[in-house]
Amino acid sequence: MSVYWLVLSVAIVTSMAGQTLLKAGAGAPDFIAQLFDIRTMVGLCLYGGAALLYIVALRRIPMSVALPCTAISYVAAALIGHYGFAEPLGAMQLGALALICAGVVMLALA
Repeated sequence: MSVYWLVLSVAIVTSMAGQTLLKAGAGAPDFIAQLFDIRTMVGLCLYGGAALLYIVALRRIPMSVALPCTAISYVAAALIGHYGFAEPLGAMQLGALALICAGVVMLALA
């Protein structure tokens, strides 16, 4: 695996960590409090860092492959939402996530 694929993977993980913190910060009583919640601020920094890593990955991975590979974050988001925030995850969602996984694997192997 080239370093650029590793950077893309780290970008995806960093993005998901940021998204999780943004969701955690959403429990604040109002929007202004949410903006200044430490979880929101760290989440925004991680999200921005993920974008920078993604830019590095794009130096050698075609965008037509790299961007669809980030769809794996949809799977991670659904699982984090379900296990971390008690959001529902039914059969229809699981089927859709399986299709996303199949697509990402097909792109990565192409």
